[in-house]
Amino acid sequence: MTTQQPILTADAILERGLKHLWYPICPSHMVGREPVSMRRLGKKLVFWRDQDNQVHALDDHCPHRGAPLSKGIVMGDRIACGYHGVQVRCDGTVMRVPGSPGCKLEGSRPTQAYHIVERNDAIWLYNATENIDTPPPLVLPEELDAGGEFSSFLCYTEWKGDYRYVLDNVMDPMHGTYLHKQSHSMAEGDNTAAFRIRDTERGFVFEKEGQRDVNFDWTEWADTGTHWMRLEIPYPKTGGPGGNFVIVGSYTPVSPTLAAVFHWRCRKLDGWQRDTWRFLYRNRLEARHWAVLEQDRVMLEDMEADANQNEHLYQHDMGIVRLRRHLKNLAKAELERIAQGKA
Repeated sequence: MTTQQPILTADAILERGLKHLWYPICPSHMVGREPVSMRRLGKKLVFWRDQDNQVHALDDHCPHRGAPLSKGIVMGDRIACGYHGVQVRCDGTVMRVPGSPGCKLEGSRPTQAYHIVERNDAIWLYNATENIDTPPPLVLPEELDAGGEFSSFLCYTEWKGDYRYVLDNVMDPMHGTYLHKQSHSMAEGDNTAAFRIRDTERGFVFEKEGQRDVNFDWTEWADTGTHWMRLEIPYPKTGGPGGNFVIVGSYTPVSPTLAAVFHWRCRKLDGWQRDTWRFLYRNRLEARHWAVLEQDRVMLEDMEADANQNEHLYQHDMGIVRLRRHLKNLAKAELERIAQGKA
């Protein structure tokens, strides 16, 4: 009996995440010396750290019989499957088959391996279609440059639903005026606005006309080999030094019904001002930010899965329309590469 393969569509590609991009996977502290299994990007993956604290990632399937490698034993840069002891190196190569030495499985490279980078308290994975030796560099916005002028905190959570609803939420500055109007930082500004789209070298900015540094007034979308979004929230003096509060977001599909949500909260300061802000954040501001995120979470998780099929959009939604069209075009280009055997 043959099983008919489902037809791959642009929507299916977007649902599990585009290829050839870096994605944040989890906070760094979630991966230790013991193997840990996670579902991300429509796949089951295994992560572990070697003796040098380097993180590695493979498909969580032993090439012998498909047993979960995450149930095996870490041996430095490789994992020995707990089912039959097959040893798979971090680059996907089978190094040893103890039950049948010298068999054809030894020396082959059947397991998908993934390149990993740790940045800004998070583990990032390059979502390649096959084993590659050298991925492109991970390029992040200046707020997340290591050793730069910005200080940041990672806020990680998981929300029920498609990650694309999270993208829509961030590409919607106007909701801050209503959903978050009781927050400590988004009570000001007009409750009506006209918007415009401004192109940049790496994406576009969706912004209110005639209003800046008052509320959640703009969102930037960018593609630098990873997709990220950025916005600013004006802060009162009681929020400490550093001027506007910058939020950088990146979002990864876990499954069609679960999203990994990453927000870095950043401010530009140094010396005693940096120390002061970090103290204020941990002791006063962090809880307030979680309260705002909770408002978003409740709203998005209570939306029906097909809510975007029953919309009546207006001018405030131009950014969402632009972003959806852009992502769909990227998915169509991926479909074309697959059809040409170049995926």
